Amino acid sequence: MIVTDLSPRTLGTVDIDADRDAAREWIGQRYATVAPDCVRLNMITSLTGSAVGADGTSETLTGGADRLILSAIRAAADAVIVGAQTVRAEGYLLPRSATLAVVTHSGSLEGLRVPPDHQRPLVVLCPESRTGQVEASVAHLPAEVVGLAGDEPTPAQIVDALQARGLRRLVCEGGPSLARQFAAAKIIDEYCITVAPRLTPADHPFLGITTDIETEVVGHLVDEAGFTYLRLRSL
Repeated sequence: MIVTDLSPRTLGTVDIDADRDAAREWIGQRYATVAPDCVRLNMITSLTGSAVGADGTSETLTGGADRLILSAIRAAADAVIVGAQTVRAEGYLLPRSATLAVVTHSGSLEGLRVPPDHQRPLVVLCPESRTGQVEASVAHLPAEVVGLAGDEPTPAQIVDALQARGLRRLVCEGGPSLARQFAAAKIIDEYCITVAPRLTPADHPFLGITTDIETEVVGHLVDEAGFTYLRLRSL
């Protein structure tokens, strides 16, 4: 399958089936970040704006070069931020190249998969008042629980807590509620959006913003399966 670079307008291509390692390097160069501190949002959407497919997860939307791009974005990050509801729905596997940071109220991370040789600790962020409950819920996991002031951890608190632990290059993977909060807080430096060539029911948009967000296109890939991969930098 051929992936083509439309912006910057190089029209360069790579065949992800012919040489997987070369494709990883090619895509990695396009999703690398040199900024020491940055916050990215990485999400997938159907053409109708849904973040999930027929099975209620993003799995049925994924295809084309999307998994290679996901790996490249994670490889360029120190930590991946995700909501606990998404962990439960998607059956998250702890990433090997970045720390997973989960935002939760209850500490329920049912469905989280931990590889037997995993070396990176899990960071669990929750309201300070629920720290004890969350610690009890995740006692079986290699987790550090971080209590944050207030009833609802804010994006700024989440970013500050992670960067204070040396995790400075961050990527938020949603779900839609957490993504909306990060977008509304104007804390995202770059939006990495995969648009899947699917027409699916969309009860709620993948990014439920209420005001315009000014961006510029800094990357645009397409593949033969009809997927579009956009990098939008906040202005």
